[in-house]
Amino acid sequence: MPLLELVRADHAEALLAFERENREYFAAVIPDRGDEYFAEFAARHAQLLERQAAGTDYFHVLVTDRGEIVGRVNLVEVKDASAELGYRVAEAAAGQGVATAAVAEIRKLAATTYGLASLRAKVTLDNPASHRVLERNGFVATGERMLNGKPAVTYLCELD
Repeated sequence: MPLLELVRADHAEALLAFERENREYFAAVIPDRGDEYFAEFAARHAQLLERQAAGTDYFHVLVTDRGEIVGRVNLVEVKDASAELGYRVAEAAAGQGVATAAVAEIRKLAATTYGLASLRAKVTLDNPASHRVLERNGFVATGERMLNGKPAVTYLCELD
């Protein structure tokens, strides 16, 4: 399994390659980041590192033993001992248990390293794989809402 690492400045090149290589794949279930995201990637990466240093967000990458990034796992809007979980896994790594293992690992980190008591998530109905990942990791559906113009389910996970 790939290693979960906190995002660093030296991840920028590999992270940009990951996003470019999987852009079309991701756009099938989540909104496309748009051309501006890629054109301004260096500045955005620096902003992520600033937010991480401030403790408002924690950004992670899944790195293979060859140094290739095959996923992202983020905890954002950290406040009141809670955070919003978001993740994405490369098309080449999909269906191999990578997301399930990464979410299990981030749950542990959230509780032990970041001192969080709960995680929130939301997933559109047209992304059944993400629903399974969350449910396998103890997330419980708490409601429905619209997300980027699509029906979605909200989830909550109380951490041990």
